[in-house]
Amino acid sequence: MTERTDAGLDPPPPVGWTPPGGWAPPPPTRPPQGTGPPAALAAALAAGDVPLGAQFELGAAPASRADAGLWLLFAALGFLAGQILGAVFVVVAAALAGKGNDLQAISRMSEPPTWYIVSTLLGLWCGFAGGPLLASGARGTRSLVRDMGLRFRWVDLVGVPIGVAGQFLVALIYLPISQHVHDFNQRFNAPSQKLTGGSHGAGFVVIAVLTVVGAPFFEELFFRGVLLRSLARLFGSFGRWVGPALAIVVTGVLFGLAHAESLQLIGLATFGVLLSLVSYRTGRLGMNMVAHASFNLVAVVAIVHAGSAVLS
Repeated sequence: MTERTDAGLDPPPPVGWTPPGGWAPPPPTRPPQGTGPPAALAAALAAGDVPLGAQFELGAAPASRADAGLWLLFAALGFLAGQILGAVFVVVAAALAGKGNDLQAISRMSEPPTWYIVSTLLGLWCGFAGGPLLASGARGTRSLVRDMGLRFRWVDLVGVPIGVAGQFLVALIYLPISQHVHDFNQRFNAPSQKLTGGSHGAGFVVIAVLTVVGAPFFEELFFRGVLLRSLARLFGSFGRWVGPALAIVVTGVLFGLAHAESLQLIGLATFGVLLSLVSYRTGRLGMNMVAHASFNLVAVVAIVHAGSAVLS
């Protein structure tokens, strides 16, 4: 006869015990992917902006540190794929333009032609989009809008002054540095010159649109979407604010490093931190996409004003 507890209830079965007939309860399973966010999270997001930390408490993706680690892996694969696709697209574009034999010389030009810039950007952005898509599909709800916070509100227009202020902030940062760098203006403006200097007329318009619209969308989707969210989940709420601050700073620095411009690193990383802070506070990508677009628009307008671009 089975010994009973003081409460008059049977004790729990021993570990590994199987009822007669071989039946055993199924092991716990992972919630099915693609079923959408928890009801509490969906209701909170419908009511307004929810900071990223609060979203995680309500079950937002990535749902665990293990998932966050996989998101980082998918981001790295997306970045690598972007570099490879950019090179492939350039080779194809060069062949179509009849410049296949001149490709090595073109790659070293200070002002490469429009087709070279466009093909490089499109290849890179394919990787920037692929990483978040893979993360959402494999360890998310399979909705890029939900998992990456790809939502817009009218309040996102606040991003316009944020982007403009970002340009002035970067200029202030470089005021003391410029006095100690030989040919500072020429070296500092070299990346912008390479991006737009070889384009004229319709070609410049294409580059300008890609810079103001395409770059903010894909870069924010990658850096403030998959990267910031995975790092914020990975670092957690350590020290209440230390974890989120670390995720924001690391994402901003990675944003600066990804541009591979040593002189511009400080300014790009600073603006990247600002964008990451905006995204963490709003829990979305809308406002920082607008801020990023405004930041780039100021740069394009400055190039036109300086006479580097020929529109006619």
